[in-house]
Amino acid sequence: MRCLKLLGERLMARTPDSQTAELQIGAALLNRFTALSTPETTRVA
Repeated sequence: MRCLKLLGERLMARTPDSQTAELQIGAALLNRFTALSTPETTRVA
């Protein structure tokens, strides 16, 4: 939840459909940021 609040604590959209889209975009951004910061580990030897 802390990371989700970094994107903004309030929804800017007014209609329920737009609010849903706004939340989905925020979740996709967080997932992308997490994927970029997760290191790929490989076993050596």
